[in-house]
Amino acid sequence: MNSPSDARAGLGWALVAYSMWGLIPIYWKQLASVSAMEVLAHRVIWSVLFTAGVLAVQGRLREVFRTLIERALLKTLLLSTALIATNWGLFIWAVSENRVTEASLGYYINPLLNVVLARIFLGERLKGLQLAAVGLAGCAVVYLTIAQGTLPWVSLVLAATFSLYGLVRKRAPIGPLVGLTVESGLAAPIAIVYLLLLDPPLANMVTAPAATRALLAGAGVITALPLLAFAAAAHRLRYTTLGMVQYLAPSLQLACAVLLYGEPFRREQVITFALIWVAVALYIAEAARTRTRG
Repeated sequence: MNSPSDARAGLGWALVAYSMWGLIPIYWKQLASVSAMEVLAHRVIWSVLFTAGVLAVQGRLREVFRTLIERALLKTLLLSTALIATNWGLFIWAVSENRVTEASLGYYINPLLNVVLARIFLGERLKGLQLAAVGLAGCAVVYLTIAQGTLPWVSLVLAATFSLYGLVRKRAPIGPLVGLTVESGLAAPIAIVYLLLLDPPLANMVTAPAATRALLAGAGVITALPLLAFAAAAHRLRYTTLGMVQYLAPSLQLACAVLLYGEPFRREQVITFALIWVAVALYIAEAARTRTRG
């Protein structure tokens, strides 16, 4: 069992990680003049360069090479790469299109969807409050669809891709930093070809102001830093505690959307989020109850 000082340090690292993930729309907003695909390509390339550099300093690059020669593991990581790249690209696009509120809803739904996927693919039983939470979240999505007349596809795709990504990565016995390096490396050739086919090649990395070029190059750092903080937190904290802190990220995203960027927060969204927040409260209550029993 971790000591109280370890737990406090873990909580601090968790707050850093989820705060960074929650405030990341501010970073991508500065790149709104650049297409989401171009930003995504830079995020992939600079992520692999940064994370490979960190692993090299740690003397752990051989872990990447070992992963690449394991065929079954590589197939798993190809799938996880496709899922996380889709998630990254859609989130960047949502920020540029002033749809951060929808994105935040996706990350509120994500842990509840994890419970459903665990039931379907891992055979885990849904406990009483978990079942109620999932049902309430489903009602919220149905209500929003009827009220708006359209399916909240941004929220659902973000939630689904990240939940499936987590499920796939459960089958890959590698750490988060090595995993991110391999995934970014697998996507990097496509990203490089995309940037070279732009007119002019590399586009904004050549023609944009220095500040924009710096932000594009910093995309790898802004991707990896919260992951490193999360890894430090996960090593020191109970999983249930991490599960409770994770809601800081979508809460900060929602605050950015409404308070910083003036995105509308209409009656139907208020009702939807209220239902989701109640569902989240039920989910946390079940997690706390399970922890107490354990």
